[in-house]
Amino acid sequence: MSSSKLSVKDDFPPVDYETWRSTVEATLHGAPFEKKLVSHTYEGIDIQPVYTRRDELEGKDPSGFPGSSPFLRGSKPLGSVLNGTDLRQEHAHPDIDVTNKAILADLEGGVTSILIKLDTAARQGNPPSEVGASVGHDGVMAYDVHDFDGVLKKVGLDIIDVALDAGAAYLPAAATLAGVWDNRGVIPAKARGAFNADPLAALAREGKLPLSAATAMKQLADLAKWTSQHYPHVTAVGVDTAPYHDAGATAAQDIAFSMATAVEYLRAMTDVGMSIDDAAKQFLFRISLGTHHFLAIAKVRAARQLWARVIEASGGKPAGMKIHTRTGNRVLTQRDPYVNLLRNTVAAFSGIVGGADAVTSVPFDQAAQLPNDFSRRIARNTVLILDEESHLNCVVDPAGGSWFIEKLSSQLAESAWGLFQQIEAEGGMFAALKSGWIASQIDAAYAPRAKDIATRREGITGVSEFPNLAEEQLDQRPVDVGALRKAAADRQNAKSAEMKDLSLETVLPAACLKAASEGASISQLARAIGFHKSTTEMTAIEPHLFAQPFEELRDASDVWCTTKGQRPCVFLANMGPVAHHTARATFAKNFFEAGGFEVIGNEGFNDADAVSAALKASGANIAVICSSDKLYPEMVPAVAPALKAAGARSIVLAGHPADNESAWREAGVDRFIFIKCDVLATLRELLTDEGVLS
Repeated sequence: MSSSKLSVKDDFPPVDYETWRSTVEATLHGAPFEKKLVSHTYEGIDIQPVYTRRDELEGKDPSGFPGSSPFLRGSKPLGSVLNGTDLRQEHAHPDIDVTNKAILADLEGGVTSILIKLDTAARQGNPPSEVGASVGHDGVMAYDVHDFDGVLKKVGLDIIDVALDAGAAYLPAAATLAGVWDNRGVIPAKARGAFNADPLAALAREGKLPLSAATAMKQLADLAKWTSQHYPHVTAVGVDTAPYHDAGATAAQDIAFSMATAVEYLRAMTDVGMSIDDAAKQFLFRISLGTHHFLAIAKVRAARQLWARVIEASGGKPAGMKIHTRTGNRVLTQRDPYVNLLRNTVAAFSGIVGGADAVTSVPFDQAAQLPNDFSRRIARNTVLILDEESHLNCVVDPAGGSWFIEKLSSQLAESAWGLFQQIEAEGGMFAALKSGWIASQIDAAYAPRAKDIATRREGITGVSEFPNLAEEQLDQRPVDVGALRKAAADRQNAKSAEMKDLSLETVLPAACLKAASEGASISQLARAIGFHKSTTEMTAIEPHLFAQPFEELRDASDVWCTTKGQRPCVFLANMGPVAHHTARATFAKNFFEAGGFEVIGNEGFNDADAVSAALKASGANIAVICSSDKLYPEMVPAVAPALKAAGARSIVLAGHPADNESAWREAGVDRFIFIKCDVLATLRELLTDEGVLS
């Protein structure tokens, strides 16, 4: 047995940053270090290839301790160590009975809290008898205390947090949920949940509030004051970044918009007599996360730091921030949906590591259909594995101390704070939304990302990269929304006919609670407190789902295939030995399948006559010449004209033409495809030529 000891320090002596960098630059042979090794976020933050002690933040322990100001490291001293991650699953199936069964299955399977999303009609304060697509759309068809009771049947409301997504109808919905607590005998001290009043998010998403902005703010403030006085374990106010995140906002913009929204709400709450400290306790921030896990972790940490700064600047005591994270819709795909398992895992991981108080794990089929039992089970088990098998909750702020994460969190916070100050200069979040300033900021930030998606610099696995045209479609189970609408309308007519002329002497939440407990519907309460007497309107913030442009091409190809019996076709004109054409043939196949083209491959051809005959036999209108830069100068002048003569409407060459572009175009090449070219534009043009797109 050897008595020698391994000493990493002796075998690998320390190297200072300057020595390391000079060595790296020598290997780059004159290429700029910043261009080759430094990446950039869409906020404009530089991401260095390596972080060292030289990147340590200035000051004595600038990150503080978990549970203390500036709360960068968490809102609670022990984080989730004692109780684990609060797994808050979302339910939006229109059928009350189906929703209830799904909730009970989730709770039995380890879920610790639930979020109920009401359908579009209820969120706008409209009855189920309304004619239109809003009834049963994008949420549960629950309209009164009886419906809520059905949704929450057999749920232990004294131990389970129930959160709401009720859009503009947050006050009627809150009163209805409180009515369920009241009718079931759940004392206020035992009730748990989140009303999530967030009129600005509803305005941004829908482009319209069914009441004036001033009335909406007053109702939010009244609800917050009433909640703080009666329900110690319930929050009244939500600040949801989803409308901005799904539109393409950067992480810094998300944080800034949430801070500006919260400040708008704080002003309304203090106007009704609430102290800053009491008002701060009424907030739950709902933050959407993407798949850049380092940025997502830093985003959650930076948000806490800025909220502490906002409260301190407002004259309040240092306060932690309650955060609920969810996988953002913008990163989910309809195509190859099982890849969403990985995307969701990354976002859930980031939320837990970042110190979120509650995490929603999104089913992999969320973007394609209403989730089923299987996808829900996988979603909840994802977080349970992260907690119980990966033990993420056993460490408080596991990212803390990382020079990279600490620096990124600080840079993100400063970027967001600067943007927040700009919003305040614009007159606050409501004014900035109404004027279109917020939308313009998001559009400007999304433009370079949209370009990166189009060129596949930012690839989307299973959609723009490595698509599978033969993928099996999900087993969709259509919902008879028409029957559900009729049943809901009949149910409402039978239960609340005597309350159609509901009139409240006061719009305070207590009056709404009393009426809701007695059976008043959300729409009746909404009318009684001023809905539809005036409106607030703006241009809605348009969502930009990352995969959508490519998925639209695939959808068009599917329709064409159903109508014509086959997909639009591309013929690979592979020239020369396999070693010369295989790389570009693989590239071209991946390229065109992203647009829904069927790609006809082959082992290669040695001359123009053979390849042109094969093209003619294939019936394809598009030919893609694939070979090496070494063979192109000799082959292209002969092959391109032959392919044209054989009936090719479009000839594409795989590879950058460099100085040969003019000559090869003259020979008959119409387009060139290569890394960093505009894939999306090329596919659209060719699908239009084929008649697939109009």
